[in-house]
Amino acid sequence: MTAVEDRPPRTATGAASSVLYTYDLAPTKKEGRRWGAYNVFTLWANDVHSLGNYAFAIGLFALGLNVWGILAAFVLASVLLFLLLTLSGFMGHKTGVPFPVMSRIAFGIRGAKIPAAVRGIVAIAWFGIQTYLASAVLGALLLAMFPGLSGLDTNSFLGQSTLGWITFLSLWALQLLIVSYGMQMIRRYMAFAAPTTLITMCALAVWMFVRADASISVSIDEPLTGGALWLQILQAAALWVVIYGTFVLNFCDFTRSAKSRSSIVRGNVIGIPVNMLFFAVIVVVLSGAQFTIDGHVITSPTDIVRTIPNMALLATASLALIALTVAVNLLANFVAPIYALIDLFPRRLNFRRAGVVSAVIGLVILPWNLYNSPIVVNYFLGGLGALLGPLFGVIMADYWLLRKSRVNVPDLYTEDPRGEYHYRSGFNPRAVAAFVPSAGIAVIVALVPFFHAVAGFSWFVGAILAAVVYALIADRTATIRDVDGEAIAVAAE
Repeated sequence: MTAVEDRPPRTATGAASSVLYTYDLAPTKKEGRRWGAYNVFTLWANDVHSLGNYAFAIGLFALGLNVWGILAAFVLASVLLFLLLTLSGFMGHKTGVPFPVMSRIAFGIRGAKIPAAVRGIVAIAWFGIQTYLASAVLGALLLAMFPGLSGLDTNSFLGQSTLGWITFLSLWALQLLIVSYGMQMIRRYMAFAAPTTLITMCALAVWMFVRADASISVSIDEPLTGGALWLQILQAAALWVVIYGTFVLNFCDFTRSAKSRSSIVRGNVIGIPVNMLFFAVIVVVLSGAQFTIDGHVITSPTDIVRTIPNMALLATASLALIALTVAVNLLANFVAPIYALIDLFPRRLNFRRAGVVSAVIGLVILPWNLYNSPIVVNYFLGGLGALLGPLFGVIMADYWLLRKSRVNVPDLYTEDPRGEYHYRSGFNPRAVAAFVPSAGIAVIVALVPFFHAVAGFSWFVGAILAAVVYALIADRTATIRDVDGEAIAVAAE
């Protein structure tokens, strides 16, 4: 146990609170930060090429978007995401704090538990679901390699066969092992998985292109045209941003270890616009080539992987998809709940223990049952997802419009009433007042059938509305100071 964990340091307004300051929640020292442009790039090289993202993008082809429409949607989405993620990333680099602490700036030292809890719940559910999807790929590979295992895939216990339980628990334990070694091990795993993923998906696209005699269909038989085409392009771009609604909130969990602003920008440029266009080209080739071959629209790269006739190539492609899904899970769905749990139970949990708790919750919710229930996915997770836009709007408006990036980092860790982020008993009522109605409207737009045509824009509706309302009602009389956290900082991982 370090001295930081034994006795919180003092701030200008008194001693840092032991319920607000722990080694894992403390700001990182600027000296020794190791995340460069390549590490930021690997975030997106892994996350963009996830199975869920491929299923979403290939689905656009099935909905009637032609090749150029798909590319246009991703160009628009990548520009928006680059701007949003760069703004969010700069916040992490300046302050060196994780998302639950960053939220204290706008919501207060106690009110910040609201956005941290919402982000954590969404992440834990998707952690379990993504692990289940990866385990399904592993199960299919094992059955292809060892047909005798089919007997383990016929029974059912709590919704899973014996083989399903074996593959799920194996990948579940692998992720828990990686996380137990901290952010440094996660960074190393991403550095390994990123090139493996890119090479595999590129090779898969080339193989499909050759199978289709170097010809791909640019659209299905009856593609969208005119206004319907452009509405679908805008919807697709908006939904792509919504997919990253979780990441734009807690990108600071990673950029708090970034070497410089330029490393964030360079990593984002290559990882978002460039990488997303590369992703879109692969999607176009996979879906267009398959449609040329047999007139069918695939739903996921796994549909193609299963058709690979060579067992060695099948195993390589399947393992690459599994490695990719694990990387995505670690990035998007494991780190966030870990920090949220540490924030909720600072005296009992550290990074490793919180990782165990997150993993156990992700197991006991039986995520395969959640995934197979449209009601749960669409209404529970969809409703929670709609809350992320308003949270982002309040936090961004407070940081960039009101404070103009000035933050008193030491005061983020004090319970002293004189602290800048104490507000009213630890809650900023103006932030809550902007968030609640905006969140309500976003959820209605996302879930009520009447608004189905614009449901894809719910994240933007909530984010813009919350930002505008907060900008109008925010307290501009309070003193705003800019104090770095070096005096209370810990070494960056």
